[in-house]
Amino acid sequence: MAVKVIGAGLAGCEAAWRLASENISVELYEMKPVKFSAAHKYSGFAELVCSNSLKAERLGSAAGMLKEEMRRLGSLVMECADRSRVSAGGALAVDRKIFSDEVTARIKEQPLITVINEEVAEIPDGDVIIATGPLTSQTLSESIAKLCGEQLYFHDAAAPIVTFESLDQDRVFFAARYGRGDADYINCPMDREEYLRFYNELINAQSAPLHEHDREYFGRDDFKVYEGCMPIEALAKRGEDTMRFGPLKPVGITDPRTGKRPYAVVQLRAENSQGTLYNLVGFQTNLKFGEQQRVFSLIPGLENAQFVRFGVMHRNTFIDSPTLLTEHFNMRKRENLFFAGQITGVEGYIESAASGIIAGLNMARLIRGEKLPDLPQTSMIGALAKYISDPTVEKFQPMGCNMGILPPLPERIKDKKLKYETLALRGLEDLDEYIAGLRQTV
Repeated sequence: MAVKVIGAGLAGCEAAWRLASENISVELYEMKPVKFSAAHKYSGFAELVCSNSLKAERLGSAAGMLKEEMRRLGSLVMECADRSRVSAGGALAVDRKIFSDEVTARIKEQPLITVINEEVAEIPDGDVIIATGPLTSQTLSESIAKLCGEQLYFHDAAAPIVTFESLDQDRVFFAARYGRGDADYINCPMDREEYLRFYNELINAQSAPLHEHDREYFGRDDFKVYEGCMPIEALAKRGEDTMRFGPLKPVGITDPRTGKRPYAVVQLRAENSQGTLYNLVGFQTNLKFGEQQRVFSLIPGLENAQFVRFGVMHRNTFIDSPTLLTEHFNMRKRENLFFAGQITGVEGYIESAASGIIAGLNMARLIRGEKLPDLPQTSMIGALAKYISDPTVEKFQPMGCNMGILPPLPERIKDKKLKYETLALRGLEDLDEYIAGLRQTV
């Protein structure tokens, strides 16, 4: 029986390609051109919608590290991207049409892959990889919802995430409200002058325009139809003190520097079990990324914060992967059902493609009755797989590749460029050992 791969985006094409490379037959289902999502216009596979950039090339960057890992794993996407690249300085950017046509041709030329152009409405039985992306069709979403229950989300209302090491430790402090718990929150205290400056910049900052399909989903540009998803800037516009009675309320907090309650306080909560990443509590936002960097850096302690993810609010279908998936991208309760791509909570083109490689690789090993080896967490692919499957993650938010999710080095390196290059080289060395182990068991 052939493996059914649903969706011919980046993740689905990588999964199908990997399975075929492992001499396993694939039925690749793609609803285009019979039916298009609100965002897709081109009939080819692996259509790039929002940008033609696949991010930075340099090895000492998270994206550069991830792309090199993908190349070493035999990535179809990377091969086609290199063939269709256009000038973009230090980034890898492609001609979108040529790139899509390259991927489509390679998939259709592969004799072990049969392309079926139809919409899949129900999760099939048997060996299946679902790679339908953030705009999964309504009918299939309903089928996935039956399987996942309340653990399927239809919008992405995410707060910014920063690295712990970039915070000003002299200005922030750990404390729980009223001293309850184990002081799990990082607190950024504000006096009245600091608060009013932040408030005025926030209410006058520029918001990002919504795509048509986002407006259709949320109802209107200011998102007021969803009180629970209200952007921090919309909340602030309700009145000068609204935030101080909401996510910035200072009650129960004492600033150890002054011994008094601050005028307002921004709290950060750990995003991962290693404590290397923290999210800004209650700061879901629709501001432009540059505006987020400018305005949120006014928060005491965040002046030099490194944002590994900016806040977003857009239509996005994704599952609560930490409770549903293993780090091999298959379901905990149904091992021959894999998910890949943005529906798993990896965010970005190359991240989606990378997850497809691993889903295809592990499906092949499962079919052959082989052990599913754990990716090295020092690799970017391994760190992403760990993040989306870590059951200790609370209020799961999609995540793109970034150096903050990698385990720290045993030695402290102050030079950021050297540190990132060292992290990348360590990860690639460990990934090479992983790949060598795969060859020995095939």
